[in-house]
Amino acid sequence: MIEVDRVGRSFTVGRGRSRRTVHAVQDLSFTIDAGEFVGYLGPNGAGKSTTIKMLTGILAPTSGRIEVAGLDPTRRRTALARRIGVVFGQRTTLWWDLPLKDSFDLIRHLYKVDRDDFRRRLAELTDLLDLGGFMNTPVRQLSLGQRMRGDVTAALLHDPAVLVLDEPTIGLDVVSKAAMRAFLGRLNAERGTTVLLTTHDLGDIEKLCRRVMLIHHGRLGFDGTLDDLRATAPGEDSIEDVVTHLYTASPADR
Repeated sequence: MIEVDRVGRSFTVGRGRSRRTVHAVQDLSFTIDAGEFVGYLGPNGAGKSTTIKMLTGILAPTSGRIEVAGLDPTRRRTALARRIGVVFGQRTTLWWDLPLKDSFDLIRHLYKVDRDDFRRRLAELTDLLDLGGFMNTPVRQLSLGQRMRGDVTAALLHDPAVLVLDEPTIGLDVVSKAAMRAFLGRLNAERGTTVLLTTHDLGDIEKLCRRVMLIHHGRLGFDGTLDDLRATAPGEDSIEDVVTHLYTASPADR
């Protein structure tokens, strides 16, 4: 479902003699099969967001090849938008001053979703994510947890094959976080939706992901199961300690 082959992305920063090239992503390769739920980890500045932007067609790679759902994200961005859903935890795709239900109706028109399919899907998501109590509330008046449930619903209304999640539980309370995790796990298990999750909340990873990739300094430093991840640092007790160990280890120690 996702193929990344020797991808790099560089930026030029500064001016005049102070200009320099920053390699945000370097020689990155991985594949994600249909139906996988994969965690994508890395410290701030590691290259996670750059990777996500390339997978969704926002950025073009400087080198290498990317294919998502059979499409080149940069050249087929509009077509790809119909095959993927994207949720950015710190930015909303909803219309700030409109009631939630009106945002969903606009999304139906943008994606040209059949009216009957839209009604069926929205009813299902409303039930699963408990949206009924605030469908008529303007987005700006929603709590963070309510808005996140709205953003996830918006990303799924066109029934995408791939769901990309960037910090989907950020700022949520314990109850809202548990509900979001339960929903995402069910979505993957029952509908077979391929999910790529980036997060700093390692509880999300432990609850949801069977596979973890770790990027550091723009390069893929680990790709394997949670058990494989724990085995990299046998003296550490928690996943957080293991990941911290990998972040701070020298390349020769990894």
